Amino acid sequence: MRTLPIFIGVSITTILCLYSPKTWGEVNYKPTPSEAPLELEELSNNSAFVITANTIYQDRVAVPSFWWAKENTENKLLDNWIAYPNSAREPARVDLLVNQQIWSLFDYFERYNFVNKMGSLARRYGYNLRVFNYQQERLATYTCNFANDSSICNIEMKNQKSMGL
Repeated sequence: MRTLPIFIGVSITTILCLYSPKTWGEVNYKPTPSEAPLELEELSNNSAFVITANTIYQDRVAVPSFWWAKENTENKLLDNWIAYPNSAREPARVDLLVNQQIWSLFDYFERYNFVNKMGSLARRYGYNLRVFNYQQERLATYTCNFANDSSICNIEMKNQKSMGL
């Protein structure tokens, strides 16, 4: 008689382990940012493959466009961007290039706010976002799981020590 409750408990545990959380209506998938290298040479290539702050079309607006965001960022923090379209290997992403001097003056919350605003804009276009300086250091990311639900996004910030004067 004591084996029946144990058998039922083991059976339920086994069934729960066999079904993924997605089956239960939950998604515990944390999207991870692209590990592809930053391609600074694309800023001067005038490639049809990528879109930068310097991309101009005569017949349409370049998408994604961060031009308005660039003009309105605090202290001209946003300097340029490279937008890579969706490919078989990588989801669409935008690599922002920021002015390192201004970035270093921002506290954690100001940086987070910037990444969240730019990431939300990128998400509207269907792009993930990475933030770099010109030394090609990845400073932050805003990554969404567009395959399942575009509202599932993750922000990662590089932990930078403040330099005291």
